[in-house]
Amino acid sequence: MNMKKIHLLFIFLIGLCACSTSDSPDNGNENQQTTVADGLSYSPTSPDADQSLTITFKATASSALYGYTGDVYLYSGIISEGNWVYQPSSWTDNADKYKMTRKSDNVWSITLSPSVRSWFNSGTTPINKLGILVRSSNGNLKGIAEDSFVTVTDSKYKAFQTEAITEKMMPTGLDYGINVIDNSTVTLVLFDKDVNGNHKDFAYVVGDFNNWALANDASSKMYRDNTAGCWWITLSNLDASKEYAFQYYLGTKSTNEIIRLADPYARKVLDPDNDKYISSSVYTDAKTYPTATGVTGIVSVFKVKQDTYSWKVSDFTISNPDNLVIYELLLRDFTTTGTAGSGNLKLAEEKLDYLKTLGVNAIELMPIQEFDGNNSWGYNPCFFFAMDKAYGTDQMYKEFIDACHQRGLAVILDVVYNHATGNCPLAKLYWDSSSSKVASNNPWFNVSAPHPYSYYNDFNHSSSLTRKFINRNLKFLLTEYKVDGFRFDFSKGFTQKSSSESTAGNYDASRIAILEDYYNTVHSTNSKALVILEHFCNADEEEALAAAGLKLWRNVNNAYCQSAMGYVDNSSFAGLTTWHTDYTANSLVGYMESHDEERMGYKQKAYAQTPLNSDLNARMKQLETNAAFFFTVSGPKMIWQFGELGYDFSINSSSDGSSVSDTYRTDPKPVHWDYFNVSQRKELYDTYSKLLALRNAYPTLFNQSSFTAWNVTQSFWSQGRSIYIKSNDGKKLVVVGNFTGNDISVSADFGETGTWYDYISNSSLKVTQSTQSVSVPAHEFRIFTNFSTIKTSASIRYRQNKSRR
Repeated sequence: MNMKKIHLLFIFLIGLCACSTSDSPDNGNENQQTTVADGLSYSPTSPDADQSLTITFKATASSALYGYTGDVYLYSGIISEGNWVYQPSSWTDNADKYKMTRKSDNVWSITLSPSVRSWFNSGTTPINKLGILVRSSNGNLKGIAEDSFVTVTDSKYKAFQTEAITEKMMPTGLDYGINVIDNSTVTLVLFDKDVNGNHKDFAYVVGDFNNWALANDASSKMYRDNTAGCWWITLSNLDASKEYAFQYYLGTKSTNEIIRLADPYARKVLDPDNDKYISSSVYTDAKTYPTATGVTGIVSVFKVKQDTYSWKVSDFTISNPDNLVIYELLLRDFTTTGTAGSGNLKLAEEKLDYLKTLGVNAIELMPIQEFDGNNSWGYNPCFFFAMDKAYGTDQMYKEFIDACHQRGLAVILDVVYNHATGNCPLAKLYWDSSSSKVASNNPWFNVSAPHPYSYYNDFNHSSSLTRKFINRNLKFLLTEYKVDGFRFDFSKGFTQKSSSESTAGNYDASRIAILEDYYNTVHSTNSKALVILEHFCNADEEEALAAAGLKLWRNVNNAYCQSAMGYVDNSSFAGLTTWHTDYTANSLVGYMESHDEERMGYKQKAYAQTPLNSDLNARMKQLETNAAFFFTVSGPKMIWQFGELGYDFSINSSSDGSSVSDTYRTDPKPVHWDYFNVSQRKELYDTYSKLLALRNAYPTLFNQSSFTAWNVTQSFWSQGRSIYIKSNDGKKLVVVGNFTGNDISVSADFGETGTWYDYISNSSLKVTQSTQSVSVPAHEFRIFTNFSTIKTSASIRYRQNKSRR
């Protein structure tokens, strides 16, 4: 090659290098891709709200979309004040606008044009960040599991410009939340101090009182009290009779983070996504979601002069907590099957006479504090001081509780203090959007639960802030609603001690101390109030809690299901009672069924042998015998709703009775009040009622000290099971039962001769020797007393009462 050619080649290479340099990332050329996550990139490198933006996804081998050949869609939204806005109408909105173009195997792209702002049609909303997800057409597959984000420059519309913090000590005597000062003045206090002692850079309040307008003046800007760790503002010239909706507006300048929060102590919140589905006949309060521009997310409500309620029974107390029979009730599924709010307080109140006639003396309401959505069991709480509107208004809750007390029925609330959803302001205040978890600096929650049973966001009960919040909530519920106690959901989780499934139930002194603290708060507020734990820890820890005065759930579902099906294996009832154990007497709340357990009637139909799987009469008789060996045992008991009618739909069923997977077990269930008119089921109800009438009329018989013999293990199956009770006043009770499919004679130890009485049939029996054989047909039981017992026609009275209305 001659020198001229070499020179020309050198010039060409220089030119080529120059062209390559012009495409380098440094100059922001739109052909360059910036990677935001594994396989996800965008161009140009500096997105602008008024320019187009191309998003490309290349599925890696670890992606759920790797090898996927179907259509792929973009799910994206503008991140505004912590929320996704202007996103597709649904997760599976497959409009052409969101469809990505397949470029090659495992590679798809989409261009937001003619500009990002136009593509989203976002109007004057500032665009500083986009949230991005890539999904399959059916939404089941995501290209990247976690949300991805792209920072955007917006030169046209700016976020609200804040001023420097104004520090000022807040007045004394204020609580966190909403403080009514006088008939026209309210002071709002928001605690904001993370585990590192840091706080947000600014805080404002917007609401009906300032037309939802952000302003750097006394109408909106909150003062900062660093000593108290709080933002606060006093609102004046308020109308005492008016409801005001409002939110806190907070942010961090370094990250451009802005969040809107409802007040965690609000007694009422408005949710734009869920309230619209609640019937106006159920929730009759007129306040609706604000229509002001820019309002988004859940808002809180206050009223200077709260509506008053005149209690008809202002001093109700539980007279005998050791003899309680509790009816666990889910308002949603108790009266009607249908849309949100169809099972509500008003309809439930109409059934209280039914429960009173049944003979229960307490109702346990599954969670009613504000939860996500409307269709729920309630174990997904977000606001703890507000009652969920899906069941009725605040006044309706009080009317229902008052109506219960008028009938001698205690009201126990199922409360969820182990966790809260991301809609809880305490979680949202310090939140990591990249992982969809609370942030590590959150002073109320753990990022991950130390125990293996994690639900939503796990409260840190070692935090003084968490304890203060829960103790305050307990006092509020006791005083404002006059409830008679609590059932703590998943109290095993109230610990910071790391554990596995095999060690989570081990003795934990710190957990005991936490639960005793809550119990002491309850008892200092109402010395007669109950605390019941869903604990299920080792006996030594449960015994310590029982000795401190708390009661504990005792699950005997498996044994009673086995006996209901006629199977001897694992059918011992021995674990039902504290008799001959180290537990404090009557500290166990035993149950055959709960909301969490499979129904005995369903298992009979599904798994029992003939005749129990096909003969309704035999099934109900077997359930009556179960009841006889349940209600005659000392200590408090619990019934799951409709157990008294032999409810026989699976826990894994939908509202039409069809089967669903375990994932959907919280779906609405069929409601069958017509069961009351089926003679065999009515007889089961009558038996429950008679057993409870006996228990209520002669409480001394059902003290643990009266318990004499308890022959209910598997070894007593074939010859018949039996219970012997003798009270201090000389009254005796003998129960004998036949769980087999054959008629048998049971050797009953009466202990004395003379006339005994068959309680159920109201007939008499001549006993000629202290131990005497009693004929018991298959699936049946007999109860004998040495005294003439009360006669009851409770179910008949209920029917007559209904006919008079």
